[in-house]
Amino acid sequence: MSETETSQPQFAIQRLYLKDLSFETPNTPHIFNTQGESAVNVELDSSATRLAESVYEVVLSLTVTSKLADKVAYLVEVKQAGIFTMSGFKEQDLNGMLHSFCPNILFPYVRESISSVVNKGSFPQLLLAPINFDAIYAQHLEKQKQLLASSDTAAVH
Repeated sequence: MSETETSQPQFAIQRLYLKDLSFETPNTPHIFNTQGESAVNVELDSSATRLAESVYEVVLSLTVTSKLADKVAYLVEVKQAGIFTMSGFKEQDLNGMLHSFCPNILFPYVRESISSVVNKGSFPQLLLAPINFDAIYAQHLEKQKQLLASSDTAAVH
């Protein structure tokens, strides 16, 4: 095997799993009789942990809070995880894989879990819109660049 063949980036999914799921309906059954527009807030986070040489756990966390007339109708927290094998990537590319590519793989599972549990709670179906993890990661990189630039400027003064 030549050096070119061995240095090709390798990617594999070892396992996808639901790591944590929480569903709360603090104002039931009274919330079912409440009229008005519901407001849905979605919070998103992802993390990556190296488990072994070329093996990483990526966790995509979503918290959805639905309010009706300033009362919480439901709160769903989901942590969907995956174990991925990645080798042959440059560090910048590896970070993109861990914080953009892998969350893209995990998102449909999170979306289905949230939709299912909200439906089981007797609330209207909630289908989350697709999320552009590439754009979120690009924003993160830009913020890091700005922080680095501002700390360099502060060090000069």
